[in-house]
Amino acid sequence: MTRPPAAYGSSVQPDTLPFEPAPGFASADLRQDALLADGRGKRIGILIVTYNALTTITKVLKRITPNVWENVEEIAVFDDASRDETYALAVGLKTLTNLEKLHVLKNEKNLGYGGNQKTGYQYFIDKGFDIVVLLHGDGQYAPEILSQIYHPIIAGEADAVFGSRMMKDYGGPLKGGMPLYKFTGNKILTFLENRALGLNLTEFHSGYRAYNLHALRKIDFTAMTDDFHFDTEIIIKLRHQHFVIKEVPIPTYYGTEICYVNGMKYARDVVKAVYRYKQTCRSVKRYPEFAEYFVHYPIKQSKYSSHYYVRKLVGSNQNVLDIGCGEGFLAAELAGAGNRVTGIDALPAAGHAGIMETYFSADLEEGIDRVVPHLEGRRFDRVLLLDVLEHLRRPEKLLRDCHDAVDPEGRVIISVPNVANITVRLMLLLGRFNYTERGILDRTHLRFFTRRTARRLVEECGFRITGECATVMPLELVLGLSPENPLMKLTNRVLAVFTKLLPALFGYQIVFVAQSKAGQP
Repeated sequence: MTRPPAAYGSSVQPDTLPFEPAPGFASADLRQDALLADGRGKRIGILIVTYNALTTITKVLKRITPNVWENVEEIAVFDDASRDETYALAVGLKTLTNLEKLHVLKNEKNLGYGGNQKTGYQYFIDKGFDIVVLLHGDGQYAPEILSQIYHPIIAGEADAVFGSRMMKDYGGPLKGGMPLYKFTGNKILTFLENRALGLNLTEFHSGYRAYNLHALRKIDFTAMTDDFHFDTEIIIKLRHQHFVIKEVPIPTYYGTEICYVNGMKYARDVVKAVYRYKQTCRSVKRYPEFAEYFVHYPIKQSKYSSHYYVRKLVGSNQNVLDIGCGEGFLAAELAGAGNRVTGIDALPAAGHAGIMETYFSADLEEGIDRVVPHLEGRRFDRVLLLDVLEHLRRPEKLLRDCHDAVDPEGRVIISVPNVANITVRLMLLLGRFNYTERGILDRTHLRFFTRRTARRLVEECGFRITGECATVMPLELVLGLSPENPLMKLTNRVLAVFTKLLPALFGYQIVFVAQSKAGQP
């Protein structure tokens, strides 16, 4: 049974402390505490991160309501190698009061604000908990309302709950003593982050949070920062992975505690984190903290790109064989346009295999003759070989196998990078031929083609070329700008003109549409 609010202020209960709320906390604020604190069988942990919190840690523990003490399974104080006696005091408090639910741990060396959180979350994940609440040991966030922080997760309303000081329920941040410069900085950063991430939070920078640990298990902490902007990075990852975030109002309190955050550095780090995330998602550069979101060959949304032309050439309501489909990002777009897609790639399984009618894993170096029998005589209206041939030692084998997969009236659509592009020519003029992570000189490329040599290869393998175009250089990836940026749209149009006039020089990729000569008169 949870204890009713009337128990507040009574003598010490088993495995709890005397409840001593902060001055000004009205009983009305806690009227629903017994109901909200009910864990409904969930294993709830409270992670209290501390650093030099000697004068505040006891008060923080005493401000936790008896209902919360009753319903949580463990309250863990993680001391981040404090230079004062925070750890000794917390251990002494546990010993003297025999608090079985209180656990005190100390990092051998200072891990930083983010590092201490990562250690704490992993601690609760390893123990099989369902929910963890982050509470600061300096008393800046009200322990009295812990139940309000974790209840939305209990109720299945959210995967993460953030306390917001910007909501007006407790009078707002300025009334609570937040300095005007911090209030202004908080509002500006939150506005920028909302715009960049497509969120609508009132505050990004509160450290009072609850997480569904089943969601945190799917977050890669490996390369995330140990600094204060860890809180921003975790919001970014929750948003990217489509977890539900909810905000609840919390009071603002600024006391005499020492602030270890350098405001200007923190602001720079927050902006940098958002920038690095966006650049990684656009596949401009793989930043380690967001590396799992990097796509080696992303779908190009810009006009006159290879994917732009392929979408037009495939159309809709076609049977499509996507050879070298990768994770299936393009296949997903083609299926969305009403096409029926079958995929083949070397991957054991494709991430978007569910949207394909069938997926086959095959070593493309050996061609697809081992897959063809499984097609049971099925022929395709469109066979795609996009950015595939340059990765093979013997692309001729795969090309010839396509005769057995394409319908006599169907088309094979091929794209290869143009090694005679002006950028490569200029590098050669300067005596450079440096491989890169991707692009024309991708280090995984085994064959290099000009417009003429690619055309010859296709024709020698028994195809008649019925269409050809050259794509523009993807400057948006180089500059890290959105294809929808007005400057990029203008640049793209100019490049398209030059590419059409001089495809062998300005073309980034050459796209061929070919028909099999086999069976043709």
